[in-house]
Amino acid sequence: MTADNPFAEAAERCAQEPIQVPGSIQPHGFLLVLDETDLRILQASENTERWLGLPARELLGCTVADLVSDAFDVRAHLARLPDDEAFPFHIGDVRLRQGAPCTEPLRVMAHRHDQVLIVEFEPVRRLANAAEQGDYYPLVRSFVGNLHLAASLEELLQQSVQQLKRITGFGRVKAYRFDSEGNGQVLAEVADPGYPSYLGLCFPASDIPRQARELYRVNRIRVIEDANYQPSPLVPAANPRTGKALDMSFAALRSVSPVHLQYMRNMGTLASMSLSIVVDGQLWGLVSCHHDQPRPVGLPTRTACELLASVLSLQIESRESHASTRKLLDLRQHIVRMISSMADHDSVSDGLRDLPEVLLEFADACGAAVISADRCDLIGKTPPQAQVTALVHWLAQRGEDTVFHSDNVRRDIDELPELAAHAGGVLAVAISQIHSHYLVWFRPEQVRTVNWAGQPAKQLGPQGQLDPRHSFERWQEDVRGYCQPWDPLIVEGVVELRTAVLGIVLRKAEELAQLAGELRRSNKELEAFSYSVSHDLRAPLRHIAGYTELLGEIEGQGLSERGRRFLQHIEEAAHFAGSLVDNLLNFSQMGRSALRLSDVDLNALVDAIRTELAPDYQGREIVWDIATLPKVIADPAFINLALQNLIGNAIKYTRGRDPARIEISAQVHQGEVEVCIRDNGVGFDMAYANKLFGVFQRLHRMEDFEGTGIGLASVRRIIERHDGRVWAQGQIDQGASFHFTLPRPAATT
Repeated sequence: MTADNPFAEAAERCAQEPIQVPGSIQPHGFLLVLDETDLRILQASENTERWLGLPARELLGCTVADLVSDAFDVRAHLARLPDDEAFPFHIGDVRLRQGAPCTEPLRVMAHRHDQVLIVEFEPVRRLANAAEQGDYYPLVRSFVGNLHLAASLEELLQQSVQQLKRITGFGRVKAYRFDSEGNGQVLAEVADPGYPSYLGLCFPASDIPRQARELYRVNRIRVIEDANYQPSPLVPAANPRTGKALDMSFAALRSVSPVHLQYMRNMGTLASMSLSIVVDGQLWGLVSCHHDQPRPVGLPTRTACELLASVLSLQIESRESHASTRKLLDLRQHIVRMISSMADHDSVSDGLRDLPEVLLEFADACGAAVISADRCDLIGKTPPQAQVTALVHWLAQRGEDTVFHSDNVRRDIDELPELAAHAGGVLAVAISQIHSHYLVWFRPEQVRTVNWAGQPAKQLGPQGQLDPRHSFERWQEDVRGYCQPWDPLIVEGVVELRTAVLGIVLRKAEELAQLAGELRRSNKELEAFSYSVSHDLRAPLRHIAGYTELLGEIEGQGLSERGRRFLQHIEEAAHFAGSLVDNLLNFSQMGRSALRLSDVDLNALVDAIRTELAPDYQGREIVWDIATLPKVIADPAFINLALQNLIGNAIKYTRGRDPARIEISAQVHQGEVEVCIRDNGVGFDMAYANKLFGVFQRLHRMEDFEGTGIGLASVRRIIERHDGRVWAQGQIDQGASFHFTLPRPAATT
């Protein structure tokens, strides 16, 4: 509220008007404020002289018994007043003392509030209307009995306004519902000829200031018999018990704001009755009864209407509760399906991506995005990926609630103006407390035409106050930028889904932690076993190989050709077994030895390995294509062994190619270096690629290509110990490429 926004200032002043303490009453009755202990009068409305023949000030200090006939036992009737009832209660009818100007009986209503006893007196009206004679029960019974026949909310409200018009005789009765912004749309109406119709029109929220809405919520009926009445002030002005103006929130005679009286006259209404529709403790809507002439409403009629409005409120609450229950069950069915899918996949994101239709139906959205640390999957109609990424960044920076929803992104996310061109509304939830993982749903903009009962904008009066609207003619407005509002149940369902997702993530993390612990223990046991076995086997295998060689040298001439061949097989098998044991021993040591990290020149390593392996390809034509490789931080011995295995395999599996081609290259990516060794050899079937890096896994026959089946397993063990990754690609008879990454590069050359 600032000086350069006079409308905001005027609206705030209007909202601050103390309508519950007007200091006066409507003059069709009179009011006394009593000390409940001795029933002495503390305050009286100024118009008591019209009824009692005594000025209000002369009544102060008197008791009520001094003013009424002896036949009316005031204390006995007040004993009927409920202790926990804040609303006016009819304690009986009374005649005033002899000599008073009013000789007709008066209805007496009393209630406790603001530390005093408030007693109101109204004339007992004798009208032809059946309800005024107390015969309203058949009408109410008929209404209640037919409620279940209403097929829709609009039909239910239409039945209600028709019955209320029958009971009250008002010229027009309409029922309207408030939206989330406080605007009220007329959903049902019945009117006599000559009354303008407001069916389907909207009344702006500014017509009912917030303090008036709260009063409608706590006091569910208000009657104004004549919009031209002259208010009767209370004497004295302040409640002696509190020193402040009397709080008349529940008084039936309470005077109303002059602004509202002018509003009624501008509408052509001189009498009105408003009934609140309260659902789940909130003001859901109103039933407004209007008449173009002053019209009294007796207590029996008001009682019948209050009962009818209460029944209507309960019926609406029941219908909405039933609809909410069905909606909630539907949401939970979708949640269960998504949870089941997430549990069946390795990651939460994969489970959600597998059910795109369910993900969209869950939020009644046209598009969705599943954002994880390394990818952004778009489903249905969504903004471009770049804008979704920007939205997620904006959400992460907010650092507020885990769930964000907006039915107007242009209004609520002004930092991303481009987003509004692709979506009207957004619903987003963070599904990780650490990483930037989000689920986001999108709804399109829905341009709609609103028919207002008059232009909603108000004018400022000469004193800077808001003047009530003068015209209630249909006025159309095209509303843009909004999507269909997000149902609160969907927002609650998103919170429930997030809780379930976090539960799944936690359970998977616990399972992985347990498996990792078991795997570490198994690996240590296996490494110890491998080391022990391989170490113990080396000596006997060397003995076998050595004695076989000696036997061949000493006794070879005396053996037959067949015997010498058997002896050669034994020697070859012993040497192979020795190599296998040596490789197993080295493999087991890879997991036990500490890494000694230092700068490693990959080009120097490759040159040394080529020189070392030169005897293996002597006499063959090999075309080497070696790029400039970067320096890395790694364990030189281990990386040397990994490269030796990969280059040795490339040499071995290109036998028979003329010429053989071996390429060694590297690429520096963000945060890691990728090394590739590519050849034009025999290749392999990608269906078996997952077996390549396992111990003793071979894709070719021993007769064709020698080897122990441990080399690639060693490569994987080395690279993973460096926190890298290893993989292979190949095609039968078309060659293969082996890749590994080292995530901690030092510098590139």
